[in-house]
Amino acid sequence: MILRSLRMSLRFILPLALVLGLFAYIVVPLLDNITLRWYVRDLDSRAELLAGTLRPSLTEYLPAKDTARIDDLFQGATRDERLIALGFCDNAGKLVYKTAQFPASIGCWTTPTSGGLYKSLAQLPQGQVHLSETPVMSDAQQLGRLVLVQDMSFVERRNTDTKRFIFAFLAVLAVLISLMTVFVAHLSWRGWLAAVKDVLRGELLSKKNVAAPTDATPVPIIAPAPAEMQPLIGDLRELLQEYHLERQGENNGWTSEWTPEKLRGLLEADLAGDQVLVVSNREPYIHTKTEEGGIKVQRPASGLVTAVEAVMRACSGTWIAHGAGSADRETVDKLDHVPVPPDNPSYTLRRVWLTEEEEQGYYYGFANEGMWPLCHIAHVRPVFRSSDWDQYVKVNRRFADAVIAEAKTDNPVVLVQDYHFALLPRMVREALPKATIITFWHIPWPNSESFGICPWREEILDGLLGSTILGFHTPFHRKNFLETVDRYLETRIEPEASTISYGGEMTQVEDYPISIAWPDEDPNLPDVATCRAEIRAAIGVPADHLLGIGVDRLDYTKGIVERFQAVERMLEQQPGMVGHFTFIQIAAPSRASLDEYQSFDTRVRKMVERINRRFGSGDYVPILLKAEHHGQDALQRFFRASEVCMVTSLHDGMNLVAKEFIAAREDEMGVLVLSQFTGAARELHEALIINPYHIEQGAEALYRGLVMPPVEQRERMKSMRARVKHFNVYRWAGRMLLDASRLRQRDKVMTKIDAHRRLSRRKGV
Repeated sequence: MILRSLRMSLRFILPLALVLGLFAYIVVPLLDNITLRWYVRDLDSRAELLAGTLRPSLTEYLPAKDTARIDDLFQGATRDERLIALGFCDNAGKLVYKTAQFPASIGCWTTPTSGGLYKSLAQLPQGQVHLSETPVMSDAQQLGRLVLVQDMSFVERRNTDTKRFIFAFLAVLAVLISLMTVFVAHLSWRGWLAAVKDVLRGELLSKKNVAAPTDATPVPIIAPAPAEMQPLIGDLRELLQEYHLERQGENNGWTSEWTPEKLRGLLEADLAGDQVLVVSNREPYIHTKTEEGGIKVQRPASGLVTAVEAVMRACSGTWIAHGAGSADRETVDKLDHVPVPPDNPSYTLRRVWLTEEEEQGYYYGFANEGMWPLCHIAHVRPVFRSSDWDQYVKVNRRFADAVIAEAKTDNPVVLVQDYHFALLPRMVREALPKATIITFWHIPWPNSESFGICPWREEILDGLLGSTILGFHTPFHRKNFLETVDRYLETRIEPEASTISYGGEMTQVEDYPISIAWPDEDPNLPDVATCRAEIRAAIGVPADHLLGIGVDRLDYTKGIVERFQAVERMLEQQPGMVGHFTFIQIAAPSRASLDEYQSFDTRVRKMVERINRRFGSGDYVPILLKAEHHGQDALQRFFRASEVCMVTSLHDGMNLVAKEFIAAREDEMGVLVLSQFTGAARELHEALIINPYHIEQGAEALYRGLVMPPVEQRERMKSMRARVKHFNVYRWAGRMLLDASRLRQRDKVMTKIDAHRRLSRRKGV
């Protein structure tokens, strides 16, 4: 114990000693210089005063060449202990008179023209001396120069004493500061430990008591933590909740990884098996009519669908979405339900129907011409119309009514997805006050000044604050939201706890980085070598041909134009790659009815044609644009076949393509080039992080990825695969559900406390 305490003390003392030692190393020479300047000025003044005293006598004795009187005069002057010697030089520079102690090496010394303050100092065998010369005048005629030599040894003695004093003072100061620092640190450490123990004890007791509440359940009373501990309390409680779940999972035979089974167990154990309702604009499965008159099922190219669909398979429940497929109405029952997935149904899809006018105003208008460019820094101006807002409100009400109709109890778990339904949480809260509403904002949240562009900013914020939990991808987006609320609404915000109290209700605002479901081994999916061969054969290139891959919706925020410019620049800088490299861009059409997207589509196609004309020849094209939908199986094959995957979003909430590419590379090969403006860049540090606006940087990263040694590829990919596998989509959903469970349990405890108080008041009456 003593040794541990000593080590802890040394952590404070050694850095302090180092800083004070460095301080002394800098200050002592500086102080020497300052004091030396003072002494030189003092000796200059004394020399001038002494010369003035001797000058009247010298003007009388020198013309008469009275050597005896001059020697007596000089000897009398040198009785001053600091004046070593005197000498007189004539105008020819000859030393005519001098005292016995006058150093021969000085001679008729002349003041240097340079040297600054120290030009009057000289170093002699007996030590350092101060030299000065003064002209001796008689009737405006110069008789010669008087040279004075003064002792400087006293300066060295005084400086030595000063240094000793400074070092002693700093040593005593270091000891006193160290003792005070160690004392205060130990007191603070004990206080922090006590606060942590209180939090631990309170959380564990609360967890134990809430697990099986009774009227006799004691409510733990926990002293408030010190102010400096507040930023740590939220993280500590989150870790405790996860630890509780892990221990609970071990008791039920779960693995340490987040799995569908663990997510289901969480719902049953912590949320009492409550019904799960998901609300999104895009449906996970679209039924469309084929040219032959049949019906086929498509999965849309959407990161939201990729993530949430895996959660719904695990938790069951009902997914409420807009039915936009040409055969959607033909495949639902009388309640507008259809079981999905088609091959192995595990949850229900409830479709909501919109008129063309509603879809145009709510989806294409307000959501995608207004909110989408407002939240993305992609240099496209948002457009807001009152008619679009009216449709947005109307459709949000339509979906809220669907949620209320689908709810089998008064306290379902409602997962609201994205910016299409900012008003829905408040609408559902008004009808189902006990519901647990978890809203996740899948796109970036802008700064408060930018969000102020929206004419209905207060209504949007009010709607979102109907949520129990509001999630964002990154801490930066969460911080932007808190600042926006603080600017435009009258609320009480607790930054340390990341909570907002508004209208008598509290919303927890957190960052939950979304991810993907780690894919199971698919026996129908070929291995990497087979995928490489099949894809190259399909596009007509040799087996050793290098491939790059990009997978995006055809959207101006995805940096597709900048990506193609990087490919073009790479081919310019590395002409050896021409004919040996092809970049495959899979771009699913998106929002094609909007002018901005039509213009972007045209621009992309023209750029591809220009680059292919410039570098292509015969059957070879450097960029292969596939502007069509591709299923997950097809994407997996392209991911496995490519050397490099480029994700160059100009602004993105997370971007799951990067994680899908990593999950597909079971051979631990391949290189990810990732935009710094994606949420994924804050997690996948082993990727080649670039600024997509810097075209040369993108070109260099692409080339580096194509020629990266296999050893380095494996090191990078292995680390990223481990991270994506552990922080999967089930963990993303589990964290939100854990926080929801904690808030619900807190509300139950507070309700119990209020009930006890009311009962006590009645008894008192």
